[in-house]
Amino acid sequence: MTKDVIALTQRMPDPGAILTGLLSGGPDKLVDTRGEGAVVRLCDSEGRPLVSVEAPLLVQVPGEAERLLGATAPPVPYWWTEARATTGVEEAERLAGTFAARLAALADGSTWPPEAARSLAVVETDGVSIAPTPAAEQPAVDVLTDKVAVVIQDRPVLAMTAWLSDAFQTAATAELGLQVVTPPGTTLSPAARDSLSIWPSRWVVRDERDGYYDGLTGAVLRWQDGMFAPVPSAEATADDPRTPVAASYKEVTVTGERQLAVTFRTVHPAGEDLVLGGALETTWRELTGAPPAGWGTAEPANLPWSPRQITDLARERAPEPTWAVAVGSPDRPGLATVRISRTKAGVEEDVTLMFGYGPDEQPPVEALPRVAEVLATRHRLQSMLVQLRKARRDLAVSPRFEGPGVPVAFVLGAEEVRQMPDDRARRTPLSQPPVPLGPKTRPAMYYALPGDPSDLSGWQDFERLMRHLKGE
Repeated sequence: MTKDVIALTQRMPDPGAILTGLLSGGPDKLVDTRGEGAVVRLCDSEGRPLVSVEAPLLVQVPGEAERLLGATAPPVPYWWTEARATTGVEEAERLAGTFAARLAALADGSTWPPEAARSLAVVETDGVSIAPTPAAEQPAVDVLTDKVAVVIQDRPVLAMTAWLSDAFQTAATAELGLQVVTPPGTTLSPAARDSLSIWPSRWVVRDERDGYYDGLTGAVLRWQDGMFAPVPSAEATADDPRTPVAASYKEVTVTGERQLAVTFRTVHPAGEDLVLGGALETTWRELTGAPPAGWGTAEPANLPWSPRQITDLARERAPEPTWAVAVGSPDRPGLATVRISRTKAGVEEDVTLMFGYGPDEQPPVEALPRVAEVLATRHRLQSMLVQLRKARRDLAVSPRFEGPGVPVAFVLGAEEVRQMPDDRARRTPLSQPPVPLGPKTRPAMYYALPGDPSDLSGWQDFERLMRHLKGE
């Protein structure tokens, strides 16, 4: 049974329903709280957690349960309540399932996985032995060493949940990497990809043939020196540290699906009238005809799209940065991550946005110059890179080889063009001259690149352009 169990309910689980669920282990189980009451834990007689329950989350965005769980949720809005069992304790896993089943029965809903709802009976937990402190003290962490924290996840999609985000923050504070272990059928949400690609953090995939491998690079891994690390190949040397690639990682199926990825940065003067999120909404509208469906500070994205709410949150958290995720409607897969930072230059928004397209769908490449012009003239665009890649329409990252994207266009903001000496921004080594965007006296520059996913030579043109713009 999975370590995580989720109740999806039409009504908010009231204190009585949560208490009934917490009595799944009998009235003698200890209860305590963490995170200012946001997490409730069922503990054994020594106070070590068996099951941790997060505060119910009101989801107002369609399609999130389907995207992240493959489950059919109640109509929005509905409540999402997660319970996590201590790893390796069968009674704890059954206890989490029974808690969610009782909650679903009392608040009119269902559970994920569905088999978690099979029993409403009290779970016998007398004499249960669980992990010692400190691993048990952190319910999001299953193994703790002096190098990494290891989390075991058994979900269809490894997403940047509030739980996983907390584990990343806890590990970073302790100067540790976070390594997440999943079964081979799990995919990765793009929102979690960047955090798991920074060494020594990893996405570790269990595999029948090779044991374990890195889901993003394919490197065969083994547990050594307190962490999962690549296995050196027989041909490896000090100057050429080769590592074998898992056979499963190399099993690629051509589907004809593609993704359009847009990465950009805007810089705004700080002020009371500043509203953030406008550049992202503009780009989304220009490429799809509609704004994002919702946003949140973790997955699932639970709030209807609102630049004003994002701005208010960023102000509350300043000078600390704010991270958020935005999602599209189920019929047009789209996902963006946004990082808002207060710097000497002003308020910076770093956005990574992607959309998925099927074999019979054409990415709207022709709309890119218009997108770039609107960002440059209305949203203080600093730079933008657009890529096209062969990858899944649903945006999920499989533990299989996916070729790199190829550059379609690069855009340099008006202020950056103005600061270029001479006529460097206009006269480049590319075969095509750049397209000026905006006012003639203060234009931004749009540099078109080949953009053929089958031809990686576009990166050579991009590198030549970057070296030229830097004056190298």
